[in-house]
Amino acid sequence: MINRPLILVTNDDGVQSKGISSLIRVLCPLGDVVVVAPDGGRSGMSSAISSKLPIWLNLLKKEEGLTVYSCSGTPVDCVKLAVNEILDRKPDILVSGINHGSNSSICVLYSGTMGAALEGTIFGIPSVGVSLTDHSSDADFSDVAKYAAVITSKVLDEGLPQGVCLNVNVPDVKLVKGIKVCRQAKGLWVKEFMKSKDALDNDIYWLTGYFQNEEPESEDTDEWALSHGYVSVVPTQIDMTAYEAVKNLKNWEVQTISEPSFLN
Repeated sequence: MINRPLILVTNDDGVQSKGISSLIRVLCPLGDVVVVAPDGGRSGMSSAISSKLPIWLNLLKKEEGLTVYSCSGTPVDCVKLAVNEILDRKPDILVSGINHGSNSSICVLYSGTMGAALEGTIFGIPSVGVSLTDHSSDADFSDVAKYAAVITSKVLDEGLPQGVCLNVNVPDVKLVKGIKVCRQAKGLWVKEFMKSKDALDNDIYWLTGYFQNEEPESEDTDEWALSHGYVSVVPTQIDMTAYEAVKNLKNWEVQTISEPSFLN
């Protein structure tokens, strides 16, 4: 008997979120699904790990083709626990999401959804992070789930390059035009804090702000694709080396270093 593909699922919005429920529904026909997801929201955790506290794991459901665990840790903790303690073999694919809100452009650095996908990539698992550009808890995930299933099936059939995962974002539009493979747009968040007072009149700060696309006319970016009704697929790598900078900085290399004059 040929084993069905083993699909590991996680997210950063919590095991009870609507996004992960929609994802599980469309992935179960593709293979045996094991879910290990946080017991609550962990947005913005990136690749954080629980190094100071123990982690609790609870089995929530076990049936033919679907096993669901909740975890007290971060999305990356979930992946590590799944690979090291739960699964009896390496998954054929990891799918993280579906995230409530976009993880395009610079948000990939903050995203717990993508932190989990990158962690899967470190383990040599073809990994995909999927997000919808709608932050509401009751967002409509019907279209994005279909695209998640299609892309998952494609990765199961063809694999991914070593060290590369996919950052998939789906626009919140009535009619998605299709899929575009893109690069990450250059941009940043601005006016990131709102200042107010607590009950004792101390200054407090709330994270807020808005995203500023620094190249809105560039048609090869994820931000352009999303704003024009396309699913953006950005191949994202775990090797963060700036290879051109290595060449430019070669003249810094020395054998030994003497006491710098500015320290005398």
